[in-house]
Amino acid sequence: MNPNIAKLIVAIVLDILDFTVGRIPGFEFVFDVVMGVAAVILFGWAGLFAFWELGDPTGQVDGFIPTLTLIALSQLNKGGKKSTHPEI
Repeated sequence: MNPNIAKLIVAIVLDILDFTVGRIPGFEFVFDVVMGVAAVILFGWAGLFAFWELGDPTGQVDGFIPTLTLIALSQLNKGGKKSTHPEI
C-alpha cells in the first residue's frame, strides 16, 4: 500500500474520532493537542497546521473541519515523485 494512502486512512480515522470523542466537554482541548502531535508525526512541518484547533475554546467549530484529512490530501502528491506530464 502506498504510504501516503495509509496516512490518509489514518487521518480520516482520527478526524472521525475528533468528530465524536473530541467533542466531549473538557476533553476537547487534550484531544486537539493529541491530534496536533499525531499530525506532526504523520506529516512533519505541514502537521503544525492542525494546532489551529486549539484556538477554538468551545471545541465546536473545529469539530466540523476535517483538518488531518485536509492535510493528508494536500500531501498526497508530494514525496519526490516525478510528474506524469513532461515539461514543455
